[in-house]
Amino acid sequence: MKKLISMFALSAVIALPAFADGHKAKVGMITTLSGGGSGLGIDVRDGFLLALKGNNNIEVVIEDDQRKPDIAVQLADKMIQSEKVDILTGIIWSNLAMAVVPAAVNQGKIYLSPNAGPSALAGAGCHENYFNVAWQNDNLHEAAGGYANSEGYKNSFIMAPNYPAGKDALTGYKRFYEGELAGEIYTKLGQKDYAAEIAQIRASGADSVFFFLPGGMGIGFMKQFAQSGIDLPVVGPAFSFDQGILQAVGAAAMGVKNTSQWSKDLTNDANVKFVADFQAEYGRLPSLYASQGYDTANLLASALDSAGINDQDAFRSALKKADFASTRGDFSFDTNNHPIQDIYVREVIKEGDVFTNKIIATGLKSRSNAYVDECKM
Repeated sequence: MKKLISMFALSAVIALPAFADGHKAKVGMITTLSGGGSGLGIDVRDGFLLALKGNNNIEVVIEDDQRKPDIAVQLADKMIQSEKVDILTGIIWSNLAMAVVPAAVNQGKIYLSPNAGPSALAGAGCHENYFNVAWQNDNLHEAAGGYANSEGYKNSFIMAPNYPAGKDALTGYKRFYEGELAGEIYTKLGQKDYAAEIAQIRASGADSVFFFLPGGMGIGFMKQFAQSGIDLPVVGPAFSFDQGILQAVGAAAMGVKNTSQWSKDLTNDANVKFVADFQAEYGRLPSLYASQGYDTANLLASALDSAGINDQDAFRSALKKADFASTRGDFSFDTNNHPIQDIYVREVIKEGDVFTNKIIATGLKSRSNAYVDECKM
């Protein structure tokens, strides 16, 4: 058995005993473990490994994509051709998913997405080997648009990075938002300075701001926005106000409303256990990303227990049943293998010295996605 390396390492191979028939299920995890956005990949990985703790039937190969599409493609090729993985997972960024997933599933590999959910893979580009266990990219932004309506916002300024998930984000917001737009801009992926965008917001006459800037991008924007003195309500998805980000943003995030399909204060048994176990294992509160990694691993384990890996049709059918206890509570797949689930509105609060979120409303009930009818599976 190979040794499990530190949770902070950039790559690992975790080898566990095989199934009774001698075939161990082999999972290739390609995720972002260094550079910008590494916290997201670390959380997905840690949630995934926590769910598999004590599982003796799965081998996991973990590699760092460095948030670079070309490296992600190289790693996927190595995992498929040399490592002979059965299943791929782990990608955070939608541009990397678009570079890897279509080729992988067309080579007969199952891909379980713990995060990226680009619209191109939900509609006409859907595939029987592709399952998204997180959300379709538009979902959380759709709920934010609906929340903006409920608050009476009539003139939102909206902003996201210029890559597939950013475009899906603004599309999702506009799908449900009924007001006018004071401005709509796409920023550079990985951008750090938002002085020009903040100046545009100031001059726009907006009554609210919606932005999708995951990871360090959101930290940078919120700090600069708070320092600008602009007094406008901010709405965003959880990606910019999740647990791993809030401590860096600090008081600037207090009171901000954000949308998520998960929150640590959900009271179902699976989530209560997950939050406690994650804190005990890693010494920190879990994030949205950690919950997605955890659910992805539990879905995988449930399908393997039911059908094994040798009969791919049976394995896909077992995945489709989603017979596992999700941290989100009710969870099922629609016909395009994307979730049907509730999307919540959360508010940033402070518990002791820790910034975190609490649910204040259900934004969308049993939401599927806008592209399911385009999928011809």
